[in-house]
Amino acid sequence: MTVWGLMKESGSNASIDFEFIAGMVVKWYWVLLIPVTISVFVGIYLIYTSQRFYEARTVILVQPQKLPTDVVRNIIAEDINTRVSTLSQRIKSRTNLEKIIDEFHLFSSHESKDMYMEDKIDTLRRRISFKVTNGRNRNADSFAVTYKGTDPVRVTKITQSLASYIIDENLKLRETQVLGTNSFLEDELETMRKKLVKTETGLKEYRERYMGGLPEQLNSNLRILASLNERLPHARNEVRATKLQLDAVRQKLSLASGTGGPAAAVTDQGKSELERLKEELNVRLKRYTKRHPDVRRLKASIAALEEQPAEEAGPLQEAPKPRAASLLDRQRREILAELAVSEKELTQLKAQIAIYKKRVEDTPRREQELLSLQRDYENIRGAYHSLLGRQLEAQIAVNMEKKQKGEQFRIIDPARVPEKPVEPDMKKIVLFVLAAGLGLGCGVVGLLEFMFQTFRGRRAVESATSVPVIATIPNMEGSGGVRALLWKRVVPISGGAMAFSLIGVFLCLAYLKG
Repeated sequence: MTVWGLMKESGSNASIDFEFIAGMVVKWYWVLLIPVTISVFVGIYLIYTSQRFYEARTVILVQPQKLPTDVVRNIIAEDINTRVSTLSQRIKSRTNLEKIIDEFHLFSSHESKDMYMEDKIDTLRRRISFKVTNGRNRNADSFAVTYKGTDPVRVTKITQSLASYIIDENLKLRETQVLGTNSFLEDELETMRKKLVKTETGLKEYRERYMGGLPEQLNSNLRILASLNERLPHARNEVRATKLQLDAVRQKLSLASGTGGPAAAVTDQGKSELERLKEELNVRLKRYTKRHPDVRRLKASIAALEEQPAEEAGPLQEAPKPRAASLLDRQRREILAELAVSEKELTQLKAQIAIYKKRVEDTPRREQELLSLQRDYENIRGAYHSLLGRQLEAQIAVNMEKKQKGEQFRIIDPARVPEKPVEPDMKKIVLFVLAAGLGLGCGVVGLLEFMFQTFRGRRAVESATSVPVIATIPNMEGSGGVRALLWKRVVPISGGAMAFSLIGVFLCLAYLKG
């Protein structure tokens, strides 16, 4: 009967039958001892043959820029977490890993000669690891670079090389970003400057083309138009008066050049003409000064009429016709010249009125066109000044990066030569070997005990038959001699001592190796 059956039938209050367990151990002694011994041998072999890996670690601090951000603004857009991730990808790139393999002569052993370069790179990539430590603002304030290998000195050198590569690449990356930003802003600034000059030229040409009809000149145009409209009736009156005067002179000229006529008619005609010229002179003096050409012309005509001798009007003598005709002809020519000037002035006045009227009518359209041009100019001008400010900031950032005043990486915990291997884990090997040996032995013993059930002791019989045992008969064996003693006593004790010695050796080796 098995021990599990014994414990089950005995109930929860029954204690374990140690006599039964001791008998089972004695019976299956070698079955327990052999798996344990084999597993210890396997453990010793694993300790001796397993390759030990050492790990070197360096910690890099993310040091913020030395200048205040309100003095020099940081133009690098990506955060530190993204940059660390980018640097880790650069370090694990094939090109960089091939350089590390060639520089430190990795995978140069006889076993690694048949490895493909892709396998070497994958193996080396798995041995490099990054661990980022985030600060209060959820940005990385430090990160650790770890490398794992078989040679502790080489592992330390590779870790130091990785840390130096990260610092150099960070400086190059930041400088490349600020230089690229500065170059981009310079190109955009030049393009925007050309647009601004083109827009300014177009706006200037538009104002020059429509000078006098711009929206800000509307009030001036209205005043000029009102003044021209006021002058228009006076100009028309002058033309009309000049034409009447010309008609009168022509009529006199026709009378003077006739074949005959009474002198009284001529005298009366001269008097009426003199009076008309005086009235016209009074009208002109109210409007113009004495130096005005019309005033001077009227005065000259009045003086010419007044200088005619009184005897020309005598009833018995006829006026000299040639002299009067020449005087009237000269007066006619003067009036024609004055009429031409007046009509030209009237025509120019009408033309100016049409021009200013069109300017006033076109003012709303000019205002919309000018607003569109002005809006484009202001937008381009604002964009230009914005780019100019950013470009100046980019130049300051470039100078800051060149002088290494920006954000930097600094090693605060350099890599040291490791003394203790990180792989294999000796504690796990010891626990696994002992658990495997004992588990295998107990499993085999349990299987054998289930297949070959026996009664061991009085309690086993009473438990199985529910009949009390009155007496037991001890096992009666002969001495058997030295051979039997050797087989039953010395060999088991020697085997157990050897097994425990192997376990001790195994534990000592595990302690010494890690």
